[in-house]
Amino acid sequence: MGFAARPDVRPILDSILQGDCLEELRKLPASSIDLIFADPPYNLQLSGELLRPDQSRVEGVDEAWDQFATFQAYDAFTRDWLTACQRVLKDTGTLWVIGSYHNIFRVGTQLQDLGFWILNDVVWRKTNPMPNFRGKRFTNAHETMIWASKTAGQKTYTFNYSAMKALNDDLQMRSDWLLPICNGAERLKDEDGAKIHPTQKPEALLHRVILASSNRGDVVLDPFFGTGTTGVVAKKLGRHFVGIEREKAYVKVARDRLAATKAVDGDALKVTTGKKSEPRVPFGTLVERGLIKPGETLYGPGGRHAAKVRADGSIACRDASGSIHKIGAHVQGAEACNGWTFWHFRKGKSLVPIDLLRQKIRTEMRADGPSAA
Repeated sequence: MGFAARPDVRPILDSILQGDCLEELRKLPASSIDLIFADPPYNLQLSGELLRPDQSRVEGVDEAWDQFATFQAYDAFTRDWLTACQRVLKDTGTLWVIGSYHNIFRVGTQLQDLGFWILNDVVWRKTNPMPNFRGKRFTNAHETMIWASKTAGQKTYTFNYSAMKALNDDLQMRSDWLLPICNGAERLKDEDGAKIHPTQKPEALLHRVILASSNRGDVVLDPFFGTGTTGVVAKKLGRHFVGIEREKAYVKVARDRLAATKAVDGDALKVTTGKKSEPRVPFGTLVERGLIKPGETLYGPGGRHAAKVRADGSIACRDASGSIHKIGAHVQGAEACNGWTFWHFRKGKSLVPIDLLRQKIRTEMRADGPSAA
């Protein structure tokens, strides 16, 4: 251990910490990170060279940082870095970890043993996976991501449901994501045309992860930063990042890449929000503000039902009184009712939904509140 944690994360925002991930994680302040994306070593169990039918060699992952002597050694490493990540996560934070069949099930066990709560497992289905040259197994066409909250009882965490729905043409975003692997101009290569990093992730994948589970101004941590894809996407989307990377060559590439990255314009970073994210406005607020007056009559659709407004924000019909929702359900003989859309007030010769008045107050609340980070 032997490392004093920094008292504040702000001095290292938008920077790369070069060093061992466990040592650097121990230096970070507790409860300082909103979102973690981890792409740890996969501990690939490969034997011998893999050749294409034309006898050319397939570039695999044979770097020392991906090699562990035993499964037990890999499990201990996994438990250590997950424990360190759990300490630095805010109580409202979440963690994503990506892996293949070589390691993701072992990672999932450690997550659950440590008290993380799995929210989803997401399959990244690759549109252009590497073929299976030996013809002895199915083609490995996907990787698995686990999305987990810090604790089992965690009630609050960021999930931009409506933004994900908008990203998917107004359909709920599913847990199988069809995206290409990193290739073309996005794939970083050295002067000889060789891949700089064997497992560079596509920006499209990180765009979806970060947009889904963080907000503008949040701090995103990547403890296995590599060539900096997480930082690049975080910067573009108006988030802060902290990267940890051991390999000096990757750090240099990541810094150059980040220096060339521009943030998206502020207005373009606004995302679609759902009703759950809107501030709560009781019907009584409309009465207090004089937008609806005590004694005024509210009407159901087409004027078929009517109720009088009371000074305390309740409404009364001939044989009952209560909230706009309770009386809306009562007059229809229904179990439940959304009173905001059911009840209308008279404006001139028209009947107007009271929900328009609620929206007016919400707009004022957003204008008076703190601006987005």
